[in-house]
Amino acid sequence: MQRGAEFPHPLPSTPSKGHVLDLREIGNPMEGEWSVGVVVPARNEAQFIRKVLETMPEVVDCIVVVNDGSTDATLEEIQAAEIEAELIEVNLDGQGVGAAIDAGHQTLIKHFDGPFVSVVMAGDGQMDPGDLDDLIAPIIDGRADHIKGNRFIHSAGTKNMPLQRKLASKILSFATTLATGQAVADPQCGYTATSSEVLHQWNWERSWKGYGYPNYWLIELAKGGWRMLEVPVKSIYGSETSGIKRLKFFLSVGSMMAIEHHRRNFSWLFSRFITPHTLFALIAYAIGWIALLPNISTDIERELVLRGCPPLVLTVAAWSVAHFFDRAANSTVQELRLNAKARQET
Repeated sequence: MQRGAEFPHPLPSTPSKGHVLDLREIGNPMEGEWSVGVVVPARNEAQFIRKVLETMPEVVDCIVVVNDGSTDATLEEIQAAEIEAELIEVNLDGQGVGAAIDAGHQTLIKHFDGPFVSVVMAGDGQMDPGDLDDLIAPIIDGRADHIKGNRFIHSAGTKNMPLQRKLASKILSFATTLATGQAVADPQCGYTATSSEVLHQWNWERSWKGYGYPNYWLIELAKGGWRMLEVPVKSIYGSETSGIKRLKFFLSVGSMMAIEHHRRNFSWLFSRFITPHTLFALIAYAIGWIALLPNISTDIERELVLRGCPPLVLTVAAWSVAHFFDRAANSTVQELRLNAKARQET
């Protein structure tokens, strides 16, 4: 057990293996072995953190608890927890939940010397450890690179989720679907699993550090052609409180998604994964902006406006067409990345 490490911190040169997941344990006939690490971001979670750590499934090899500047008894509760998996503590000074999760992922990269799955499980007890096997299975059997928990499709439903969170999740689901070019039903669920292949290629210098972290990751995953799936996870709510300031959150995260959405589309123009769908999407997006911005118009737009079609309707129509091509481009980019990977392995 390693305690009190400041991040970044050099980890042992010979990682402890602990429990290594045999693919046969989840019914997969593939050969090979995967390790499982869990990143637990925590800030002032003294009431919940010990139970989170002590209820980790046996399949977990290593737990990285990132204590992000807690001022309560979170540290004492972490150290009092009785667990079988190896525990690594990372101490930050209040850098934000995104930075905490990044630090945890990077710690696991240094810790494991083979393929692994990195699961994010918050320190507030809102994530059911019983769902962990379902999260990691699609990665291990090769169906996906990143798994998102989806509370809305779980058999228990979201009856315990506060109404305001349900409404916010639906709005952010729509916005994230547009920004990523693929359907995302529950973007704000932080219960995720990510392949080590993704983590080894991630641009940690640009990663989003605060709230809105899941949305940023989904956009960047789409940019890289990584495959994402959603699986049902239980919705758990108790006496915990959210530190999100709603107006600030929607403004900052909304602006981030709009900017990163356009960055994603433009980046494909200069990558080996460029497709005709990408070009069609960019043209349609440009037509939408031309219709929306004042003093900029085309002959077609002027003619349609003269016939009674409002510019806003033109913008919505153009962006709808753009999103159709964007989703097609997203699927094609995923196929191209898989084909390129297969060629490298042969």
